[in-house]
Amino acid sequence: MASKRYWLMKTEPDTFSFDDLIACPDRTDGWDGIRNYQARNFMRDEFKKGDQVFIYHSNTDLPSIVGIAEVVREAYPDNTALDPKEKYYDPKSAAKGESRWVQVDVKAKKRLKKPMSLKEIREIPQLSTMALVKKGMRLSIQPVSKDEWSELIKLGSPSPL
Repeated sequence: MASKRYWLMKTEPDTFSFDDLIACPDRTDGWDGIRNYQARNFMRDEFKKGDQVFIYHSNTDLPSIVGIAEVVREAYPDNTALDPKEKYYDPKSAAKGESRWVQVDVKAKKRLKKPMSLKEIREIPQLSTMALVKKGMRLSIQPVSKDEWSELIKLGSPSPL
């Protein structure tokens, strides 16, 4: 069995926030709308059930890691790509009749007692090589090393929901 992996998934809180995830039945929802090949490949090829995920609110006044989720269903077709009424409609997928995009299901597990802002994360020497702090890194899904995960857990003091 492969060892547990760690990830960071960005979301815009006015589109879908950590609180929105908590409000879903069983605190679980499909993470759809990913339209970047590298992010899709992470979900399709590397996400495994049980992997842990930091939920990061981007495009806000204070971008921050706000909570922790767990992958509870591995990659399956993101059918929002096939529906012209959906925000993430993909005409190329629709023309083929099958989605070239995938989604995974994540379940909200813990809220950070104190959100970890990007500014704070940048100031922690042990996190200086984290993908999130690299200049120009805009990918919505990023791997997190076990050491980075441990450091952020220690600083964020997560509490069960």
